Amino acid sequence: MNSLTALRLLPWLSAEGKPCFLVPGEEGGIVSRLADEKEARQLADGLDVLRSARRVLDDPLTPNVEVRYAALRLTECLADVLRVAESRGRRLLSTAEDGAGDLDAESDSVSVPEAGP
Repeated sequence: MNSLTALRLLPWLSAEGKPCFLVPGEEGGIVSRLADEKEARQLADGLDVLRSARRVLDDPLTPNVEVRYAALRLTECLADVLRVAESRGRRLLSTAEDGAGDLDAESDSVSVPEAGP
């Protein structure tokens, strides 16, 4: 198993602004479930922001400040979604290298202190 793909990238950064990783284990733990819930919220938020941004951009009379705000929120959401995609991609690679396995099977062991969701 490749050590880079064996770690789960968590959907938040440490207090120092660095990525946090979860070391896989035998059973899904509380940190894994917390990360799953945070990812689900991030994806849902991204969809909501996308819908709002489309409305803003569809109106040619929308003030520049609203267009800028929509762009900033879209950028935030895109960063979140890319982190979720990277995390899930790493887990898929890890599972493929192992030959089989449960994508949700992780422990509560965290390699970098979490900053929280």
